[in-house]
Amino acid sequence: MQIEIVEMEDRKAKFILKNSSPAMANALRRTMIQDIPKMAIDKVEFHLGPIMQDDKEYESVTSLFDEVIAHRLGMIPVPTDYDQFTFQDKCECGGEGCPHCTIMYSINKVGPGTVYSGDLVPLGDNTLKVKDEFIPVVELTDNQAVLIYATAVMGTAKKHVKWQAAFGVGYSYEPIIEIDPALASDPDTLKAAELCPGLFEVKDGKLVVADKWKAVNFGSTAMQDPIPKGAIKVTWNENNFLFKFETDGSLTARQVLDKAVEILKAEADEFSAQVDALAQ
Repeated sequence: MQIEIVEMEDRKAKFILKNSSPAMANALRRTMIQDIPKMAIDKVEFHLGPIMQDDKEYESVTSLFDEVIAHRLGMIPVPTDYDQFTFQDKCECGGEGCPHCTIMYSINKVGPGTVYSGDLVPLGDNTLKVKDEFIPVVELTDNQAVLIYATAVMGTAKKHVKWQAAFGVGYSYEPIIEIDPALASDPDTLKAAELCPGLFEVKDGKLVVADKWKAVNFGSTAMQDPIPKGAIKVTWNENNFLFKFETDGSLTARQVLDKAVEILKAEADEFSAQVDALAQ
């Protein structure tokens, strides 16, 4: 199995998985979706009672139930550093919560105005501030305020979607496109360049493939009438796959891909060791 990077940005990536199989491609896809660890807010505490600020008294109430606000906070992407954090149940603190397994945030805001994700203030390390600052949480009217303490811990999407780092994870087979040389210059064949822009182009009066991977963007009907029958043949290589995915910003696309490969390899090694143990 080989991976060839086609496009790698901070929050999205495109790569080719080579010399593999549909089973391995799907295993990688599922790993990226549900097995990548990340930090997410899991516990929220709300201050009850009046809130005093600038000699004015505010009510600690909003138009939403506390549970709804807590859910929205849980879905906000939280920065994740594997060198700094681990799972709470594997931490040396024994799960009690410490700087190595939890991130504490606070929100202290008065109305009128909107509470945004950027109002989450990390307690201690400012590098853990949420990157997407304008995700709306709740609207406050005059005389309303919120004082919230939120705790983020590490988890995976197997337990809850708020711990899902990769989204839109999909793949397609590598297209194999053959153009009949005898029909490559036919006027009707050349129309494929207009019907499928980016996939085909006309060069020296003949139809040629510009980017075979664009074939996944066009339905089979795009290569039929008025194109002569047999002029273009499209099949698929079931050993090579084009992957595309995005992240929520808690991890970079490179971190997600590297972690997925690391997890798959560890699971394969464990399975192999168990098989060897049974064979003895």
